[in-house]
Amino acid sequence: MEHLISVFSAVEDPRAANARHDLSEILFIALAGALCGAESCADMAEFGAAKERLLRQVLRLEHGIPSHDTFSRVFRLLDPEAFEAAFRRFMAGIARALGGVVAIDGKALRGAFERGQRTTPLHLVNVWAAEQRLALAQRLAPGRNEVAGALEIIELLSLGGCTVTADALHCHAKMAQAILKRGGAYVLALKENQSALFAEAVARFDDPASAEHFAEHRVKSHDRIEQRRAVVLPAAELAQRHGFPGIQAVARVEALRQPTAKEAVVKVRHFLLSQPLTAERLLQVVRSHWTIENQLHWVLDVVFDEDRARSRKGNGPQNLAILRKLALNLLRADQSKSSIRRKIKRAGWDDDFLLSLFSQMR
Repeated sequence: MEHLISVFSAVEDPRAANARHDLSEILFIALAGALCGAESCADMAEFGAAKERLLRQVLRLEHGIPSHDTFSRVFRLLDPEAFEAAFRRFMAGIARALGGVVAIDGKALRGAFERGQRTTPLHLVNVWAAEQRLALAQRLAPGRNEVAGALEIIELLSLGGCTVTADALHCHAKMAQAILKRGGAYVLALKENQSALFAEAVARFDDPASAEHFAEHRVKSHDRIEQRRAVVLPAAELAQRHGFPGIQAVARVEALRQPTAKEAVVKVRHFLLSQPLTAERLLQVVRSHWTIENQLHWVLDVVFDEDRARSRKGNGPQNLAILRKLALNLLRADQSKSSIRRKIKRAGWDDDFLLSLFSQMR
């Protein structure tokens, strides 16, 4: 708990020097509120008033609980890059031990738009540790340019021992070079936007001999049959030929999905690899990538109601998105088997459990 407060204390206060409430205490109350289901600045102030006795056990609260206007003003003015850097510092103890799949994907904050601009909401790039199920970082996509946002956030990460995955939007030489520079490997989805490279990669799988190097998974669940077949082929010469750093192999994953009593649907995807994975490992990596959708983005929208959050002024939307990810990481770090939704309810009902969430990450 002291570590978290010290991390918050390092964030520069954007308010005047005579501000009454301590910034680190404001951020601590906001995070505690988010852990208990607070979705807005008004909710945070209401939470603080209801839990003032508990909060005084860990905070000075020299001037009492901040008003909802104070919470709102702080999040509007706070530098989101500095706040996100504090978020990464807090996660640094875990990040040093990271390995496995790190997924990158964009997400729109659909409620974060100015009046009359519903079609252009704020767009963020999220970084997700699939095996650890932790949000690692976030970056605003400048001008809704997800490619630029992803390149910016990669430059801030230490990726030693990690395999970075991303969809075809990020399959380009600059991204490959950025990942390799930070010590990572990549598995990037390849589509026709890299036309010459895509055509040559696809042609390699026309050789009947490629069928000798494959792995296959077959699963029956949720009233459907799913079957995935992967093939990985060496292709190091493509790197120099197409000016794409680090290519060591190309891969194809063929996915068949057959809902009960319906016609099967087959989807074929291709990938560039900077290390020669086995076909079995490739299937695991590709499968892990999609946890950023169903274990991060889906939870943020359905449990934290992020898509309907209407904070839209100043830096508020970005900063509150960081706060939600920090709350989700703390809830995920708890080892009890309850769902995230139930943990949020328990944190609101059980003060000891709420405090325990802060003490588990050092």
